[in-house]
Amino acid sequence: MNIGIIGSGGREHSICFKLKQSSKVDKIYCIPGNAGTSEISENINIDIGNFEKIYNEIIKKNIELLIVGPEVPLVNGIVDYFEKKNINVFGPSKKASKLEGSKFFMKKICSDFKIPTAKYEEITNIKQAEKIINNFSYPIVVKSDGLASGKGVTICNNKSEALKDISEILNGKFKSSKKVIIEEFLNGEEASYFIITDGENYLPIGTAQDHKRIGENDTGLNTGGMGAYSPSKIISIEIEKKINKKIIEPTLKAMKSIGSPYKGILYAGLMIENSEPKLIEYNIRFGDPECQILMMRLKNDLLDLILSTFNNTLKNKIISWDKSPGITIVAASKGYPENFEKHKEIKNLKNIEQNKSQQLFHAGTIKNKDGKILSNGGRVLNSTVIASSLKKARDKSLNILDNINWENKYYRRDIGYRVIKK
Repeated sequence: MNIGIIGSGGREHSICFKLKQSSKVDKIYCIPGNAGTSEISENINIDIGNFEKIYNEIIKKNIELLIVGPEVPLVNGIVDYFEKKNINVFGPSKKASKLEGSKFFMKKICSDFKIPTAKYEEITNIKQAEKIINNFSYPIVVKSDGLASGKGVTICNNKSEALKDISEILNGKFKSSKKVIIEEFLNGEEASYFIITDGENYLPIGTAQDHKRIGENDTGLNTGGMGAYSPSKIISIEIEKKINKKIIEPTLKAMKSIGSPYKGILYAGLMIENSEPKLIEYNIRFGDPECQILMMRLKNDLLDLILSTFNNTLKNKIISWDKSPGITIVAASKGYPENFEKHKEIKNLKNIEQNKSQQLFHAGTIKNKDGKILSNGGRVLNSTVIASSLKKARDKSLNILDNINWENKYYRRDIGYRVIKK
């Protein structure tokens, strides 16, 4: 079977890596891919927003299944487009994708179906904000309603900070939306919880905890994610039952009731305090970098699981995991998430040993005409390791990054610090 993967990040490289292990896969095409995916798949350099060009390549290459990695094409309706062309495509519809594409849509689902989440208000102008903000205590959370590449959330400690952030979003800081959600600040520990669903049935497909901040000890600016470990140590069997009963199942019921059954991967970003989970946000795909470590720990044939969402056999599946914990650490271009230089050569990558327990997944990389690998984005490489303990996994992961010859690299050395200290 020929498979097409949409995307160019570490998430997509790890999905290619996992699919490559399936006996059902003949060839993998990555659209557009990166320098790492080019080693295990054929990259096709097409803009992922150009659905017509992608369709032409699908016909030409006889691609039988399309798997969509990032959120933007999902929110823009790639699934609806290809379903009309009778192409099997794994991911939620345009309407179902609003669970991530619109914070207000997600919050309304929570409100209508009694899903536990933070108290919130929708803001459309600054005068309204000045009044409503007085109903909240500080810190307060300010969110862009639309997609913002993981950078649309700020925690504000006073009124002037909050009004400044609200004003910037209302004035078009993010192209996706000029609406703002303000929320109460939730205490507790964050965790990521993933399911795979065919719209009717679902199976949990992993837990993780990621680190969004650029600096050690979770300080500094928000990023798309600087590292993650799996499994999450704070999601017990008891808490998982609560997540499913209070959050996942009502959400799937809600989407079905509004005529948009949710199909694909659903990722719940959670805050857990006193063993009670609350929903912070939904993502409509695997998280990045959480996906990287989940693909290393997952024992199932990923393609088999995805196909089961099309042929009504998901309910018969059992997910199995490598019992060892694992970690992924993101190496970014120095200066990210603000200004950074691209096209810095990354040397001696071929000296890094890669096997079933350690992989170096590429994110923002390209190959030049001479075959040299260059940095091509903010987040560039993901050192991903499973080991007998989380500390051993982190030590190995850091050792890999320490031994890469790349003048512009930056990475945190404390990923998983809350758990490893304990």
